[in-house]
Amino acid sequence: MSAEDLENYETEMELQLYREYRDVVGLFSYVVETERRFYLANQVDLQVRSADGEVYFEVSMSDAWVWDVYRPARFVKAVKVVTFKDVNVEELTPNDLQLPKNGGFGNAS
Repeated sequence: MSAEDLENYETEMELQLYREYRDVVGLFSYVVETERRFYLANQVDLQVRSADGEVYFEVSMSDAWVWDVYRPARFVKAVKVVTFKDVNVEELTPNDLQLPKNGGFGNAS
């Protein structure tokens, strides 16, 4: 497999993942972004913790979908993330759910 073949494969996998995201985003109430992953979830609990002078975040999510191109099953019942990095939690509104009909990546077909 050439480097170009691998790049084309990865591009197609990302496009397929985006299309899945577009199809499922309306099922969820929250978007959660950590340094390693992007999640959609219906319940989110964010706790700020401290230990030995260090601050960290503990995020618990239920009824979630994980943006991960290498994960075969992206729907998960429960997720817990512990991180020292930033966490972004946004509540989705119906207007946020309006995605471009053409796939959002230009006119790629």
